Amino acid sequence: MSPTQEPPTPVVQGRLIGHFQGRPLDDHGSGWSALWDSDESDLWDRGKPSPALIDLIEQEKDSAIFQPLKPDGQRKKALVPGCGRGYDVIMLALHGFDAFGLEISATGVSTAKTYAASEMQQPQEYNFGLGWTGPVTPGNVSFVEGDFFKPGWERHISANGDIKFDLVYDYTFLCALHPQMRPQWATRMSQVVAPDGVLVCLEFPMYKDPTHPGPPWGLNGVHWDLLARGGDGFKNIGEKPEVDEVDQLPGRFRRLQYRKPARSYEGGRGADMLSVYALK
Repeated sequence: MSPTQEPPTPVVQGRLIGHFQGRPLDDHGSGWSALWDSDESDLWDRGKPSPALIDLIEQEKDSAIFQPLKPDGQRKKALVPGCGRGYDVIMLALHGFDAFGLEISATGVSTAKTYAASEMQQPQEYNFGLGWTGPVTPGNVSFVEGDFFKPGWERHISANGDIKFDLVYDYTFLCALHPQMRPQWATRMSQVVAPDGVLVCLEFPMYKDPTHPGPPWGLNGVHWDLLARGGDGFKNIGEKPEVDEVDQLPGRFRRLQYRKPARSYEGGRGADMLSVYALK
């Protein structure tokens, strides 16, 4: 292979794209559930929590934003929509948050609960980074079955369904959604993030042409367009971010941090970016 050639597309990526090709948009949720039921979570499972998120939480532990306890001593609530096996949910709980994982599949929720039962008792080393100073009393772990875009799942967490999260993490959730769903993703995020909370995004895949079929769909420029610019997450993603004008943009969020993480998954091909957004 010459230095200018792209590496071949992994076979598993082709299987995933093929599974959703031609499927009606309103049937995508059941499409993900079907993959869980047929034991094909290997198509997206990374086998460990996000190194980039671990490093962020540990490096920023003295920041009020990322401390797991509020000033009154209550634990902050963290949400991972599309949490998969629950690696990041467990990691956040081990760092002191009350962590919630949301999955559209009953099989996925059951798998995550099984993993949590053993991992919370005997955590593996991959849950901690070089910045870990421990010990920390772990928070609670909960997994909820539900559709992020439909009401109802919040009532499994709060009796009246009125709940906001201090930290929401997205890695492979947005990139799994059809581009037409992107504005709904941004709207929903603005509804679940607490007024003083943050949305943390590991932006992936950044190496992939956004016009190529997914999932995963290429997201270069998508987060800024959706969250800060208030765009549709597609038409203007090639435009330069208006960082100095963010307060005048119609998007609901402002970006607090944007950087290339020192550690991330190999699947990102070294192109992953880490962004932290807060509501305006």
